[in-house]
Amino acid sequence: MTGNSAMVAGENAARAFAHHEEGDGPPPREDVRAAAMRPVLTRDRWWWPTVGVLGAVVVLGIVAWAVQLADGLGVAGYSDNAFWAVYEADLVAFIGVSYGGAVVSAILRLTRADWRAPLTRIAEATALVTLPVGMLFIVPHLGSPQRIWELMWPPYWNLSSPILWDFFAVSTYLLATTVFFYLPLIPDTLIARGRLGVVADSRHARMCRLLYRVLGGRWAGTGPQRRTLRGATGLVAIMVIPMAVSVHSVLSFAFASSSRAGYAETIFPVYFVVAALYSGVALVLLTLAAARRLYHLEVFIKREHFVRLGFLMVALGAAYLYLTFTEYLVDGYSGTIGNAAWVRQVVIGRYWIPFWFYVVAAGVVPLVLMAIRRTRNVAGVVVASGLVVVAMWVKRLVIIIPPATEPLVRSSLTTGAWGTYHFTWVPISITLAATAAIPLLLLVLFRFVPILPMAEMEELEEMAERPAAGLVVADALLPTSVAAANGGVARDGDGNGAPASRGAVEGGQR
Repeated sequence: MTGNSAMVAGENAARAFAHHEEGDGPPPREDVRAAAMRPVLTRDRWWWPTVGVLGAVVVLGIVAWAVQLADGLGVAGYSDNAFWAVYEADLVAFIGVSYGGAVVSAILRLTRADWRAPLTRIAEATALVTLPVGMLFIVPHLGSPQRIWELMWPPYWNLSSPILWDFFAVSTYLLATTVFFYLPLIPDTLIARGRLGVVADSRHARMCRLLYRVLGGRWAGTGPQRRTLRGATGLVAIMVIPMAVSVHSVLSFAFASSSRAGYAETIFPVYFVVAALYSGVALVLLTLAAARRLYHLEVFIKREHFVRLGFLMVALGAAYLYLTFTEYLVDGYSGTIGNAAWVRQVVIGRYWIPFWFYVVAAGVVPLVLMAIRRTRNVAGVVVASGLVVVAMWVKRLVIIIPPATEPLVRSSLTTGAWGTYHFTWVPISITLAATAAIPLLLLVLFRFVPILPMAEMEELEEMAERPAAGLVVADALLPTSVAAANGGVARDGDGNGAPASRGAVEGGQR
């Protein structure tokens, strides 16, 4: 009787397991849903003052740009002897940090890291808002921004220009980033509509319901739909990684294809890609820390998440430090007039302070903080990430300004006649406005979008429990004589064993 009871229990468990796989999704987790929808359903006291301050900084940047439009690039410190400077550094830096969120999320999805779920929505949102902000820096960079439409009108295309190909690459990557953010959001729209049903009918709630109906489409959460969505998300994750590499490689061509010493570097594509990932992971860590604190997500975003991403960040930092050493070593050792001149200016000349600030703040300190056990925690990782974001922006200035200010004509009269770039309030205001726009857009975005991927977290929780359930089913369905012959161990087709149930073993022995 014991063996028959085990067979019946096993058949029931197998039917329930199959029904759950084809059914309406994994069982809900109330704690996950409440935390994910908290920014949507409630607005803390700090929200409006924070939005007001950030919005004021953005408005100041718009005013500064209007002044530049009226008076020209000279008010931003540009001149014939310093034709590239802060706007180009901002363009490279802001587009670069956008790669961290998308690539980190893509790598974690493709490697099926089971700890990824609380991080992916925030990382993908960071990529989504920083990339358009970085693209906008092409506007203040242009002397005649009213002609930017020529980048989108085929009769005016200059196919030999790296700027045009960079526009194509960044636009394609923006589309991929948007799709990558949207696909995992589809299952959450159905859950979010259910959560909105318990709140009072307000304008914000009506807007959210309309948004969720549009984004969710005909999603019902069936088994075939979930499998199709998983496949589509995996495909986009595969595409995002080479896109990120190609975009920043093409961005480096705008410098590397020039004839100036310090720009014409064959190492630039790899150099720019590693720098983008390095600073991008650091920005993701800062965003995670802020979201964790402001929205009380300590239960889901834990110390282990920061430490693991921190190790990834310092690995990229070590690679970037090596590439920096390689570039300066080759150019300095060559002894050619142009290359040796700008290396000298950077290492021991007029630009030595920002260069060595980068070496210490982004090269040495993060490695030390992650190497020491006492500082290998949330606070230590956040400090290291903040230093990396600031120091890598400074490093972009070190890459761009020295070659742009180096004299092209050399003689006994012009030796040492380097150009200079002086910061003014205009580029500082525009840079601060772009920096403030990132948290501002994230705060607004998470007023309408769940901050945690609810469906994905519940599905990963189900998958973590599924192996144990599968062993119970196999144990119950296993013939009792086979279980007894295996010495009380039920083996699957691969020869992996698990202890058989007590009833099955006893039935076989009898």
